[in-house]
Amino acid sequence: MDLDTNIRSYPDIGERAFGSYGRMFVAVTTNVELYLVATGFVILEGDNLQNLFPAVGVGDFVTGKQAFVLIIGLILLPTVWLDNMVVLSYISATGVVASFLLIASVLWCAVFDGIGFQEQVTLFQSRGIPTAISLYAFCYCAHPVFPTMYTSMRNQKQFSKVLLVCFLVCTTSYASMAVLGYLMFGSEVQSQVTLNLPTNLVSSKVAIYTTLVNPLAKYALMSRPIVKSLERRFLAGRSMRWSILIRTALVASTIFVAMVVPFFGYLMSLVGAFLSVTASIILPCLCYMKISGIYIRIGSELIVLCGIVVVGVVVLVVGTYTALLEILNNLISH
Repeated sequence: MDLDTNIRSYPDIGERAFGSYGRMFVAVTTNVELYLVATGFVILEGDNLQNLFPAVGVGDFVTGKQAFVLIIGLILLPTVWLDNMVVLSYISATGVVASFLLIASVLWCAVFDGIGFQEQVTLFQSRGIPTAISLYAFCYCAHPVFPTMYTSMRNQKQFSKVLLVCFLVCTTSYASMAVLGYLMFGSEVQSQVTLNLPTNLVSSKVAIYTTLVNPLAKYALMSRPIVKSLERRFLAGRSMRWSILIRTALVASTIFVAMVVPFFGYLMSLVGAFLSVTASIILPCLCYMKISGIYIRIGSELIVLCGIVVVGVVVLVVGTYTALLEILNNLISH
C-alpha cells in the first residue's frame, strides 16, 4: 500500500499480484471469512444469553437461544448502518477493555469464588491438535480488515507499531484465557469458557455480560469490508436507502445462519482452518512473493515463505476436514 496509493483494500493487493483472478479470489475468501466471523459473534451472544436466562422461549417453534439471536440481530443492526470509521473504532475499542475484564472475572471465579483448578490435566492430546490449531488461526482472522484500518488512520506511519501492540495484547489475552479455562475445567471446558461458569455467582455474571460486549463492539467493524464490496458491486448511482437495505439483509442473513448452524466452536474451527489460514497466512506470502519478485531467485527469504505456505496448506486441509466432520456429526445428532 506504501508502494501504490491506489491500493485501498485487500482485493486490490490480490489484483496487483495476480490480476483480476487474484482480486476475485481474495475478495471471495476474505468476505466469506468475515461473514462467518460475524455469524460466530451472533452465535456466541445467543449461547451466553441462553446460559443466563435458560427459561426464555417463544412458543414451540422458537427456542430461547433463537429468540436471543433475533434480539441481538436487532441490536446490531444500527451499528452496521453507521458509516463513520472514527465512531466504529471507538466502539471496537470497548471490546479490548472487555477482553481484559473477562479474564479478570474468570480468574476471580477460580481463585476467590471456590471453583479452583483441576489437579489432573492432560498436557498433550494428539487428536485435538487439528481443532486447536484451527481455532488458534481463527484468533488472528482480522487481516482482511487491516487495509481498511490503514487507510482510515490519521498517522499511517504508526501502523506497524499499532500491529505490534495489537498482536502482543491479543496473544497474551488468548493464551491467558486458554490456560486458565483448561486449568479450571479440564477436558470439560466448553467452546466458550463462560458456559462452564455457575450463573449464580456475581463474578460469573460479570464475565458473561462482558463476553456479550465483545461481539457488539466488533460486529460492525468486521462486516464493514463486506458492506463496501456489496455497495461497490450493486449501488452505482443508487440512493442511500439501497445501502441500508443491503446492510439490513447482511445482518438478517447472519442471523439465519446462526440459527441453522449454532455450533460456535466447530464453526470457528472451520473458519480458522479454511479461511483464516488462507487470508492471513497463505495469501499474504504469495502476494508478497509475486509483487516483490523474489520468487524468481532462490534465497533464504523465499525458502522461509515457501515453508510458511506449505504449513498453511497442511493446516487448511487437515483442519477443514476435521471441522466439517464435527459439524456434520453435530447436525445429525441434533
